[in-house]
Amino acid sequence: MTDFMDNVQLNDYLQYALALVFVLALIGLLAALAKRLGMGGATPRRRGRDRRLSVTEALALDGKRKLMLVRRDGVEHLIIVGPNSETVVEAGITTAGADFASAARSAAGRDLQDRTGPRTPSPADRIGLQRPRPAAGRDSETPE
Repeated sequence: MTDFMDNVQLNDYLQYALALVFVLALIGLLAALAKRLGMGGATPRRRGRDRRLSVTEALALDGKRKLMLVRRDGVEHLIIVGPNSETVVEAGITTAGADFASAARSAAGRDLQDRTGPRTPSPADRIGLQRPRPAAGRDSETPE
């Protein structure tokens, strides 16, 4: 009689374990299906080029902190992210293309100013350093 009772208890435990595995698999399947259909988040997810937020680069500083370069609406922000805090290191960094364009515009403005207005002395001129002269036998004109 004890062998029969042991078999019944073993079958019950096996049945409970299989039912638990089945229920967990069913929950996982429903969660994956809900995520795939877009029911997972409250905010709409943008795809492709119209995304406003992206992590440009990330660098692990140590085991707990990361230095991240985040781009939002074409402006980059340098942030240190840790387990208990976030610190903005630098905000409002413009992209490299914008920096290049503004540098080119200012260089063009300086070139135009050099041709039309008085020249401000360079630091080398202020302390009296001589500029290097062309080697003998060469034209003194600079090619354009």
